[in-house]
Amino acid sequence: MPDSAIRRLLEFDEQVQRDSDQSAAFLHRRDRRFALDCRDKGLSPDPELWLQHVRRLRAPLSTDDPMRPWRHLTTGFALVGLITGVLAMLGLLFYEGGQRINLTVILAFVLLQCLLAAITTIQAFAGWQPWGWLLRKFAGANPTGALRPLQPMLMARAAHTGGLMFGIAGLFTLLVLVVIQDLAFGWSTTLKTGSDTYYNLLVTLAAPWQNLWPAAVPDRELVDATRFFRSDNGGTADPALWGRWWPFVAMVWATYVILPRLVLLALAAVHPGMRARRELARHPGRIALQYRMETPALDTGNRHNDAADQPDTSTSGQLHPLPGGQVLIRWAGAGEPELPDALAAGYRDIHSAGGNAPLQHDNSVIHTAGKLLAASSNPAAVVVTRSWEPPTGELADFLREARKSWPATTLIALVPMAAETDQSPPVHQVSQWLRFAERCGDSRIVVSSPDMTSPETRIHRALQNEYRE
Repeated sequence: MPDSAIRRLLEFDEQVQRDSDQSAAFLHRRDRRFALDCRDKGLSPDPELWLQHVRRLRAPLSTDDPMRPWRHLTTGFALVGLITGVLAMLGLLFYEGGQRINLTVILAFVLLQCLLAAITTIQAFAGWQPWGWLLRKFAGANPTGALRPLQPMLMARAAHTGGLMFGIAGLFTLLVLVVIQDLAFGWSTTLKTGSDTYYNLLVTLAAPWQNLWPAAVPDRELVDATRFFRSDNGGTADPALWGRWWPFVAMVWATYVILPRLVLLALAAVHPGMRARRELARHPGRIALQYRMETPALDTGNRHNDAADQPDTSTSGQLHPLPGGQVLIRWAGAGEPELPDALAAGYRDIHSAGGNAPLQHDNSVIHTAGKLLAASSNPAAVVVTRSWEPPTGELADFLREARKSWPATTLIALVPMAAETDQSPPVHQVSQWLRFAERCGDSRIVVSSPDMTSPETRIHRALQNEYRE
């Protein structure tokens, strides 16, 4: 199949895209197993064998043929070539009986076809895409993927197909007109060109077939006799000579229009496959595949992956009932704009500290609260915090200074509050405050539940169950 290398490249690229969704460990085991099986069978692992291997392991890919649009495009070029070939030859051989068909015009048109064929091949090898506008219009979008590097070669193949059909249609039209019309050929040019120079040019052009078809090689008598000028309406030349040019015209067309297109089309047919094999050899996915096949896959037997494991948050600390204290301090804006009535009721002093408050303000709060606590027989202070915010060193410094200023028997209860004041904070948030109280190293600093209805609160029960387990 001419396009087998291209299809292999496209299938390999699509499989690599599908493999990007798989884990590296799975791909390594699969491809290493494939390489070992090939070694046992005495085979050399290559992309074709690898694709056969993975076809048995995956669901069938899309049945859409990626080369179908290119076949349609090539067919379109061929049809256009057939139509334009007929029209071009009809235009070149237009003869109304008063003026002969100028052979020089036909030779110039043949030269133009040779130049177009050469440019088409050059752009394919150079990687140019002069047909980019046609591709965008035909495909509706810019071509992407593994097929992009092959665009110039595939377009050259389509163009050469159209050119070959153009030449064949033109030759067929010429032969038909030779049969049904009496064509009169001659040659003329505005330049001062003698018959000898023109004859040498024609003999040079006819060299490829001079032994194959001698009648298609013009002689000097024919060249001298069929030259015409603007004022010459027939001249003295024998009219029978005017028709002797058609074998030469047919061979010039076949040799310099059809044959180059045929040779270049054969080259364009194999060029995309050669480029596809080169692209496959340097495909990034093949480099990774080669590494996986050559590197042993180590399997420890441990299927546990601790990437998603959370750190150990267990603590021996326990929640304590909310004490009936005299002072309540809202730390860093906790409980704003308003504390729940069940929490704020019963406290003589409510202060704010921490956050954006200056250090002098915090010291003033400690001093004011200390006076009230010193007058109490069972001093206790409540510090309300935000449960979702981790304890800070600033809070630790505040508690350390408070312990120095307040009575030694003062119980300090930290009360972490949830974002919604009517809900209890999550267990993992309360746990970080329990660990913080442990790190303080002071048995008089505890964590209490904001739920005042009972010491057996829902958070308390959840924590107790968690620690018991």
